[in-house]
Amino acid sequence: MSTVASLIQQHPTLFQEVIWPWGPIRAKFVLLDAGRAPPPHLIANVTVVPRVGNRDQWVMIQLADGAWEMPGGTRELDEDYVTTARRELLEEAGARLHTLRVFGAWHCYSLAEKPYRPHLPFPEFYRVVCLGDVELVKSPSNPSDGEHVAAVEGVPLETAIVRFVSSGRHDLAELYHLAACL
Repeated sequence: MSTVASLIQQHPTLFQEVIWPWGPIRAKFVLLDAGRAPPPHLIANVTVVPRVGNRDQWVMIQLADGAWEMPGGTRELDEDYVTTARRELLEEAGARLHTLRVFGAWHCYSLAEKPYRPHLPFPEFYRVVCLGDVELVKSPSNPSDGEHVAAVEGVPLETAIVRFVSSGRHDLAELYHLAACL
């Protein structure tokens, strides 16, 4: 069995097509070759699996409603995906980005009538997923137009997986595991 096939078999929830209710959006996770991002004009969002430099600590954010999440968000006008990743990490995790490597993306197709924001690609777009080595430097800034982050923690991979699974986010548990495998 090939390495890609093996990774897909180990992470079945992550690789299945889903319909996200916001939008609504049809999305399917795909692996990308050697840090190669999709075409820039098709990138609408960035998600980062953040790792504190020593590789034993994986950063998770806890929202005000108690849900565990990972940093990420929508690309602003005139931002490239690296700038979006840097901004989202500072806003949501208080983290400074040191290195960033694209390893996958949700290939998305919006079922909505119009784009979420006029500058974003529509109806086809990508939510890029990166592994980022970070340093936690401050509290989240919690901008008024974003989600309210109540806590930021660096935890062992096993703790991150347990937290995501216990909150019904098997996709994120598998995403963190996949990032660790790569």
